[in-house]
Amino acid sequence: MNDFVLEFKNVCIDYPLKKYTLRAVNNVSLNVRRGKITALVGESGSGKTTLSSSIIKCISEPGIIAQGEVIFHGKDDAEYHIEKMNDKELRNFRWNKVSMVFQAAQSALNPVLTVRQHFYETLDEHNIKLTKQEKEERCLKLLDYVKLDAERVLKCYPHELSGGMKQRVMIALSLLLDPELIILDEPTTALDVITQSYIFNLLKEINETMGITMLLMTHDISVVASFADYIAVMYGGTIMEYGRVIDVFKNKKHPYTKGLINATPSIVGDMTEVKPIEGSPPNMLALPTGCVFHNRCEKCMKKCTEKAPEVTTYKDGSFVKCYLYSKEEK
Repeated sequence: MNDFVLEFKNVCIDYPLKKYTLRAVNNVSLNVRRGKITALVGESGSGKTTLSSSIIKCISEPGIIAQGEVIFHGKDDAEYHIEKMNDKELRNFRWNKVSMVFQAAQSALNPVLTVRQHFYETLDEHNIKLTKQEKEERCLKLLDYVKLDAERVLKCYPHELSGGMKQRVMIALSLLLDPELIILDEPTTALDVITQSYIFNLLKEINETMGITMLLMTHDISVVASFADYIAVMYGGTIMEYGRVIDVFKNKKHPYTKGLINATPSIVGDMTEVKPIEGSPPNMLALPTGCVFHNRCEKCMKKCTEKAPEVTTYKDGSFVKCYLYSKEEK
């Protein structure tokens, strides 16, 4: 069995417009380790959601995978080239191999269907041959697992549930067909802090007890420290740094990673001033030449403005995309 459940190889995702082509993801290569939680962190507009949508080939129109490969490695040793899949293949692939917990549960659930209907329709759409009793038992088991009053919740419409309850319904729904990978796109958006903590603890428990790989998209780097095993920092459609969470937090390399962490307030240790990153995220229709972060970087050198740096990879698989750590600077 492959150690990686998912591979992005030189992936570029474009949005062709009338006068321009917007490149939302630019030459991204990343491996997602099986059984682990990998967090993709970055500001709004960095390309996180677009990249994650490519895993189930569900990029918002008119987006296309313009270049590269998105490869899923199944437990059965089968290799799925997602960018080449047709609609029939995708129907069998989605939710069976990869499921997704969407950003806002309020929008993801159909307001005119009960929770039971959501579960039953998902099973029927994927041609899962179960009796009515077997369907009911599976739904009750999963809702119990996410600590909901299963019998009551199954009868409810979305508007009868709180935000946290709806998000737990979405998590249970993502587990329905026993997938190998769950994509979590900002799973605690619009939830209060206590409910956010509860949801992340629940997801961590699912990862540890069921061994399901998770890919989290978030702009909140403080969440990642206690939740994820690996972190990829994304900016301007490019991954700037990747490594084990504990290593990146202790020995952060890229100036953007340092800026993100320094801009996050801490509730432990000595009180320190929060330092925001000066400037604004890049205009994706007019990206700067060279390193995409150079106009906000305190360590900017002349060559940073002329040519994008190559990726420097280390023995443990971590990497950074910065001239400060390129071979000629070592």
